[in-house]
Amino acid sequence: MIESLDQLRALYAPPGDRALRKQLAQLDVHCTRFIELSPFCVIASAGPAGRLIDASPRGGEPGFAKVTDPRTLLLPDSGGNNRLDTLENLLRDPRIGLLFMIPGFDETLRINGSARLRDEPEFAEHFAQERQRPKVVIEVRVEEAYLHCAKAFMRSRLWEPGSWSERALLPSMNQMIHDQVGLGAATETQAETVARFRKLIAEEQSPAR
Repeated sequence: MIESLDQLRALYAPPGDRALRKQLAQLDVHCTRFIELSPFCVIASAGPAGRLIDASPRGGEPGFAKVTDPRTLLLPDSGGNNRLDTLENLLRDPRIGLLFMIPGFDETLRINGSARLRDEPEFAEHFAQERQRPKVVIEVRVEEAYLHCAKAFMRSRLWEPGSWSERALLPSMNQMIHDQVGLGAATETQAETVARFRKLIAEEQSPAR
């Protein structure tokens, strides 16, 4: 078992100079453009000392996250299951990690920093084009930005349809949750779940009447 930094480092070569130097203290033009093209990210957060780390997906149209200056990034909190795991964690511990992805791109963008939850109108105004403006905007103070190489995505062939598993290899989401909480037979097929979610998302994105 590895129990010390010396043991760990003995197994690996030192990191290359470029891998160290490419970590930035703010968003440059390339990081900003990456975020503008990205429709998806994963947020990592942690609650009080001793609690487990949480990773949660976030998504929207490309550019759903807004860069307001090289040190500031805004993420809208869209409708979900109302557990509020990420938001509650950030209230207790403002440290945040983000991993942005662009479909078809094997590179990713890692951002680390601290977060504040903003409900002032001027923050929601950044998302005025949305039918439902966010109740809360996550304001990220960028401290580290790092363009990550393509190897993990290339190994996984994540964007290659030929490598994808058939959805039928798993039960429907509804059935899995019913099994987990002891509710018996599912009341909704996978196709019905997808249709319901698409309808909800369409309603969120349609122009207000």
